[in-house]
Formats: sequence, structure tokens, C-alpha cells
Amino acid sequence: MTPFTQLRAVACPLPYSSIDTDQLIPARFMKRSRAEGYGDFLLRDLRFDEAGTPLPDFPLNALERGAAQILVTRRNFGAGSSREAAVYALVDYGIRCVIAPSFGDIFASNAVNNGLLPARVEEADAEALIDHLQAGGRDLFVDLDARRIEAEGRWIGFSVEPVWRTKLLNGWDDLDLTASYGEAIATFAARDRGLRPWAVPNDFSTGQKMSD
Repeated sequence: MTPFTQLRAVACPLPYSSIDTDQLIPARFMKRSRAEGYGDFLLRDLRFDEAGTPLPDFPLNALERGAAQILVTRRNFGAGSSREAAVYALVDYGIRCVIAPSFGDIFASNAVNNGLLPARVEEADAEALIDHLQAGGRDLFVDLDARRIEAEGRWIGFSVEPVWRTKLLNGWDDLDLTASYGEAIATFAARDRGLRPWAVPNDFSTGQKMSD
């Protein structure tokens, strides 16, 4: 994944609470191959009418928000089912950061594993950012290292789980994170082999103890 350190980008206000994963990517679109991309289906039933025409009053359809990489929304974003396709839809659309007071737990974990930052802010700060964007503000600056968001000179702090921050800063998934402890794992394995040689499994092809 591409490391996430800092991002200055167009931001879009979504003044709604509890946008769930079924709204983020309706289930009927999940038969599509990921290789074809899910971005066109992001928030499909909120962005378009039944004929597929964009709804002019939906924030993400505004011309000045078309290139948005940041969403600012209200509490409980990503609630509902555990479908990772909800994150795929956001990432494929181009979203790299969602700012909200709270997130669905599984959604947030899936987001980090796909390089998307779930930045948790106080409700009052979320409302201030939404108001700022609705009043004509366009860009936000997100600094993951400092855990701060800047909006025209005003700085707002945000929180993210420390291990998630580490993964995003380095562009790591869970396997990369585990590999970063390779030396410590090897040291433990060598020590444990000496303390508990009977616990080392046999290599069935040779009948000998497996090597490290």
C-alpha cells in the first residue's frame, strides 16, 4: 500500500449519521469483480435516482467536490455488516481519509488494511468542519504523524489507534506488521527451541526436527 503521511485534498461534507456499509456499497453491486472497480457504486442509492441520474443536492455530486479525497461526516460511519467492499468503494472512488466522531469497528479495521485513514474527532469539531465546508471551504490538510487536521489556519486534533497509525505511516498490512517483528520472533523461536525442544514439530518428509 502507499504510505499515508500527509494529505492536502478536496474535502466533501456528508452531514449524516450512521452511514452504514449497505449504503456505502449496496449488496447488488458486490457480484462485480474488484478488478473492475467499485468506485462508481459508492453511496449509489444516495447519489443517484432509480434511473441512474445523479441527485443534484447530494454533496458528493457537486462539481467542486468531484475530486474529493476526504469525507467529513457524523457519528457511526461504516456501521452495519462487515463487508470489506464498503472500503473498496471508498478507495476506488479516490477517498483516502474519512473524518468522523466514531466508526463501525470492523469498518475502521478494514479501512486501515486498505490504506484509508479513519480519523476520529470530537463531535463539535466534526460539526465545525462540516459547517466550514458547507460555507464554501474546499481543501483540508491531514497530518497523520502529528494527528492534526488544518482548515484555513485552524488546527483540530484527531485520534487513531497507535498500531493503525503505524501501519498507515508505513503502508503496511497485517503481514507487513508481523514481518516488522521478524528479528524478535526469530530470537524468541531460538530461545524457545532450547527451552522446549520436545515442542518442535517433526518434518514428516525426513522424520527430523524442523529447523528454524
